[in-house]
Amino acid sequence: MDDKVDVNSAATVTTVFVVDDDDGVRTSLGILLDAAGYRAIPFASATDFLAQYDPGRPGVLLLDMRMPGMTGMELLQQLSGRGAFLPVIFITGHGDVPMAVEAMKAGAFDFLQKPFSPRDLLERIERALAADAEARQVLSHTEELRRRHAALTPREKEVMGLIVAGHANKVIAMDLGLSERTVEIHRARVMEKMATRSVAHLVRMALELESPGQHGRAAGADRPPAG
Repeated sequence: MDDKVDVNSAATVTTVFVVDDDDGVRTSLGILLDAAGYRAIPFASATDFLAQYDPGRPGVLLLDMRMPGMTGMELLQQLSGRGAFLPVIFITGHGDVPMAVEAMKAGAFDFLQKPFSPRDLLERIERALAADAEARQVLSHTEELRRRHAALTPREKEVMGLIVAGHANKVIAMDLGLSERTVEIHRARVMEKMATRSVAHLVRMALELESPGQHGRAAGADRPPAG
């Protein structure tokens, strides 16, 4: 298989990147993955992969722990530094297990100890893909919330903060030195721009903006109101 493949070209199947300095391993994994319906893209070194990878490209990375030059752990650290959350499954020898456990603490998704069964590998890839899809959904949701919040004027953001804190319009008006009617107008614009009619949803959105992914991802709160 050609190690110089464009990792960012369009694909209709899920991509599994294989980074291993052993040509035989890359070839055998490529055959297995292709047969399972994945698009296998092999690399002989971590530096080759890193030079081509787009952090926005979804998929799974099968990564050898020990390689000449940049190690698997070093590549994981580089990806984390670039903001990539590509799920990484380490392929390890027996002596690498403690290192692989440490890698998982550093953000790797899983590790497989050699020798492993094809079925075990494919099951872990499926789990990694499910986790990747969920993570990207959370990111997309949070980015949309940030976009909506950024569209608020400074005064509207103040009003939103006080609404979320549970203050009534009369109290907000007193706090900001505004008339209740003006607060009502700002409140209506906040709800419209944040695409919700529910204060409860607005509170969940505010929590999500503070701690993405930690508050149930504000389920349903990002949908425009019906009607």
